Amino acid sequence: MQLNKRRVLYVEDHEDTRELITIVLRQRDFEVANAHTVAGGVRLATEERFDLYLLDSWLPDGSGLDLCRRIRKFDQATPILFYSAAAYEADKNMALSAGAQAYLIKPSQTSELCDLVSSLIDTATQNASMELSG
Repeated sequence: MQLNKRRVLYVEDHEDTRELITIVLRQRDFEVANAHTVAGGVRLATEERFDLYLLDSWLPDGSGLDLCRRIRKFDQATPILFYSAAAYEADKNMALSAGAQAYLIKPSQTSELCDLVSSLIDTATQNASMELSG
């Protein structure tokens, strides 16, 4: 059983998608904070601690790639997952090159998204534990 809820920052400009995914993640016992712009995402990411960043590719004031690179300047360890409708292999490769750990194309099953979020957080937690003990 999880003592503290795992925290996700979800940056998505489409309100309906943001609300749906937030509800689904909360049902899986994640705590979710939301932003709908690069600026809002950077602000929350610098002010609070998260276990995972969930990013869209297209935001009104820039791209998810820009946000990913900005996050990586101050946080190299927290996993970043893109959840995007940009479906080309090049889109995925650019996200991974910018510092993301994974890329999931919309629409996908919400169970697949939740499982991937859990897996990325668990892996990051295990890696951090190994670094502290070794």
